[in-house]
Amino acid sequence: MTELEHYINKQRTEPDNYTPVFYRLQQEEQYADLLALLADNPHIRVHDQIHSQLRELMKIRNPTRRLTEEESEQKISEYVGTTPLHAFGVWVYYPWSHRVVHIVDEKDFIELRTSRNKQKITDEEITILSNKKIGIIGLSVGQSIALTLAMERVCGELRLTDFDKVELTNMNRIRTGIHSIQVHKVVIAAREIAELDPFIKVVIYKEGATEENLDDFFTQDGNLDILVEECDGIDIKILSRMKAKALGIPVVMDTNDRGMVDVERFDLEPDRPLLHGFIPDIDLKSLRELTDAEKIPIFRPMVALDDMSERMKYSLGQVGKTITTWPQLASSVVLGGAVVTDTCRRILLGQFKSSGRYYVDFEQIIV
Repeated sequence: MTELEHYINKQRTEPDNYTPVFYRLQQEEQYADLLALLADNPHIRVHDQIHSQLRELMKIRNPTRRLTEEESEQKISEYVGTTPLHAFGVWVYYPWSHRVVHIVDEKDFIELRTSRNKQKITDEEITILSNKKIGIIGLSVGQSIALTLAMERVCGELRLTDFDKVELTNMNRIRTGIHSIQVHKVVIAAREIAELDPFIKVVIYKEGATEENLDDFFTQDGNLDILVEECDGIDIKILSRMKAKALGIPVVMDTNDRGMVDVERFDLEPDRPLLHGFIPDIDLKSLRELTDAEKIPIFRPMVALDDMSERMKYSLGQVGKTITTWPQLASSVVLGGAVVTDTCRRILLGQFKSSGRYYVDFEQIIV
């Protein structure tokens, strides 16, 4: 074994960590634990910008006037009280990036991070959304949706399922670095969410959505409030809707072509047919081993293939000939993240109550 091979093999044994570790230094045991972590791992980078967060906190709490530096420092001092600044808030350790970050604790953190949402999203709505649970099946398109949901803080818990690992070919639409090749898509998404907001609960299913884990995915620690379905497997596409309908959970799907978003309000319409009645009468078990080319005739009515863009229609005819699967563009995937997030937020707040298929087609809007 060469010296380089030693380091390569060492890297391959690293765990798929995605959950941050919290240290609250006002508890002596956790203070000691953090010091031991840093002593044992001198390569860990420490980021302490707690003062700038407190300065921003004082700023947003006093919107009617511009605080002087002296006034800001006075308010910070009063707020922190006798607690040493290093022990205020919480320290968050990210084992996959070897970083420890000092931030204000959860209540102050949420107030700060959502302050620029107001009044498009009110304080009351922020509280409602923080208790909501959204599940996403499929993380190629779903990654952009998950990150946008987290960024806007449309929920307090995300459940992510995908069995696949990232390949270089996925990186035309999945936001990550080349160092993430062969890392599970759900792990990549969970890590980025944790680095954005460590207080959002993220549950991942690296085996993907299966008949065996769908019950857990939908109901563990409380039912989902919305299912976002973005998977390629026709059997799971159907099975997940059957489960959502039985539980009265709305389903949102983005097709990342012509900005089409599909909404099924099983919460308001318990007798609504799955996928608006476009699911064929077919044995689910026979769908599992189909190639992408073989799926297309079955997918056609389910995801409105006949109404897709001309380039997508042409591309689908090339699957198995000049391309291996259907194309997906970053611009369409990012648009899907925006449209699905907006739709989910309005569903959860009772502002949107319809089922149907809706288009945000740039080629029709911008001409």
